[in-house]
Amino acid sequence: MASWKVRGGRQLIGRVRISGSKNAALAVLAASVLATGPVVLENIPRVQDVEVTLNILHSLGVGGHWEEAGLLRLEVPEKIAGSIPFAEARRIRASSLLLGALLAKKGEAHIPLPGGCNIGLRPLDLHLKGLAAMGAAARIAGGQVLASGHDLHPAKIYLDFPSVGATENLVLAACRVPGQTIIENAAKEPEIVDLASFLNAMGAHVRGAGTDVIRVEGGFELGPARHTVIPDRIEAGTYMLAAVITRGRVTVENVIPLHLQPVTAKIQELGARVEEAGETLTITGPERVRAVNVKTMPYPGFPTDLQSPMLAVLALAAGTGVVVETVFENRYQVAEELQRMGAQIKIEGQTAVVIGQPKLWGAEVRVPELRGGAALLLAALAAEGESRLTGVEGINRGYEDCLAKMQALGAEIVSEVS
Repeated sequence: MASWKVRGGRQLIGRVRISGSKNAALAVLAASVLATGPVVLENIPRVQDVEVTLNILHSLGVGGHWEEAGLLRLEVPEKIAGSIPFAEARRIRASSLLLGALLAKKGEAHIPLPGGCNIGLRPLDLHLKGLAAMGAAARIAGGQVLASGHDLHPAKIYLDFPSVGATENLVLAACRVPGQTIIENAAKEPEIVDLASFLNAMGAHVRGAGTDVIRVEGGFELGPARHTVIPDRIEAGTYMLAAVITRGRVTVENVIPLHLQPVTAKIQELGARVEEAGETLTITGPERVRAVNVKTMPYPGFPTDLQSPMLAVLALAAGTGVVVETVFENRYQVAEELQRMGAQIKIEGQTAVVIGQPKLWGAEVRVPELRGGAALLLAALAAEGESRLTGVEGINRGYEDCLAKMQALGAEIVSEVS
């Protein structure tokens, strides 16, 4: 098991280039099975979740290799063969995105129930309900999602919640169904827009991505395409908060400032200064952050994936902050680990009350999941003394070259293997 030894108390100063979006890349990789022929993808982060997804695609007969850093070339056969390995599907949540893609490509899909971070139930009911409206027969049995639909038809679907995964699955399935499928109350995240751009590059007709109504004119043949994935707004937000918590000055490069507006607004509330210049944002942290209230919401609200890092920042705030989590019901696991470092956090259902402290102290803590790991790293960077983070493989699931990037900003981190 890998661990990081972190010496806290150093300001982060410098520039960091943000990698491609992990969440967008996973959706694009799933969508690639709808094509026939070569697919070239740029700005793909080489993180664990992407590598696992590539293993799954290889098991389905999709060829692929890295041509250089960030550049991935796939060769998609006309007919998908093989099955999804149970062990690989259990490692990531994004394996569920192959449900819509395989249903559209093969007329059937057998998907082991997905895994990933244990941050909530994240049921597939919205996915299955939407696919059923299109004529698919789907059920969960024996630890798998079993779906068939050789005669899918277009439909008008209303999502009870603007789920990103359900929106992506329904768009993928609709691409091969002749006629117009309408998805109402669709997720509006930038990753949905990126997926639609990729599908349209392959020959699909997807309109309205980024709004709450998406229209898919299906039935078109999808072929070779080249696509560049958007920058990772969650990675960018994490480094922005790292600048805040260490009272540093960090410039994040290769970002789309519009995608980060909910984060930027909250960082300014904390008392930090934010300067925008083209595709860069420079964050200068205050001497001590102000306490703020945060409520996670679907985009364009504050992202749930940055809720845990925000807990770490608020642990050092002047005053009491309140965080309300509305997306996942089990996303406060990191609170107990932060408490080992001196944080005063009280959890009441989906609300966390954070009483800011003058200092945090170095401690040995365990990474509970991906974003919780980012929170512990931020806390360790600001704490007095030395911290040891175990299970840092969880951080590597979603942050490309995190150790090297933090070290380049001046963080004192040493990697250990036990």
